[in-house]
Amino acid sequence: MEQKAFIQFENVSKEYGTGDRHFYALKDASFSIKQGEMVVILGPSGAGKSTLLNLLGGMDTASSGTILSCGEDISSYNDAKLTDYRARNVAVVFQFYNLIPTLTAYENVALMKDIVNDTLDPAEALKAVGLEEHMHQFPAQMSGGEQQRTSIARAIAKNPKLLLCDEPTGALDTNTGRDVLELLVRMSREEKKTVVMVTHNSFFADIADKVIRVKNGRIESVIVNEHPKSASEVSW
Repeated sequence: MEQKAFIQFENVSKEYGTGDRHFYALKDASFSIKQGEMVVILGPSGAGKSTLLNLLGGMDTASSGTILSCGEDISSYNDAKLTDYRARNVAVVFQFYNLIPTLTAYENVALMKDIVNDTLDPAEALKAVGLEEHMHQFPAQMSGGEQQRTSIARAIAKNPKLLLCDEPTGALDTNTGRDVLELLVRMSREEKKTVVMVTHNSFFADIADKVIRVKNGRIESVIVNEHPKSASEVSW
């Protein structure tokens, strides 16, 4: 039996402007994502990738179409319901780590307790990303890769159903970026988290279960990768 879609976009559009002056950041987007899939949204700058990510995470609302995510029709939600949806289901990892510099790694991860009650222990989340020996360091005492892994630990401490990543290796060197990719793949393969990563780097398509290519605000193709590579095999 085919697995039911965890995320479903049905003819989703995002339009800006009024009257004669308007444009579509996204037009008639339709695709599905299964639970536990590692998905790469690929395309050049301005293609509509960030719009897709914002709609997936409930950070923005569609102009038209239907978005089913985590078992909910979020396209019909008002701001209050979207806030609740994000708190219960979604965590986001950004390109620039967004850590609070005056807090240690442990304290940055522990912030998730202010958002949701049922969080993972911060020490366990940091251990999961290989930072158990760095949990009492401040961001300035850590490398870029360690800071990014801290931001991932903070995200997974929330125990989200959906982990969204916006160019998570963009500020990292090749070797450190590969480590972060391996961690995200493990979150999908072993922890069964649904991981959606936005990137302009076509090499990352090789590690994905599914690749959604976006161009000029439209879904250009949706490709299922039957034999995804490990992150260690990817070079860029």
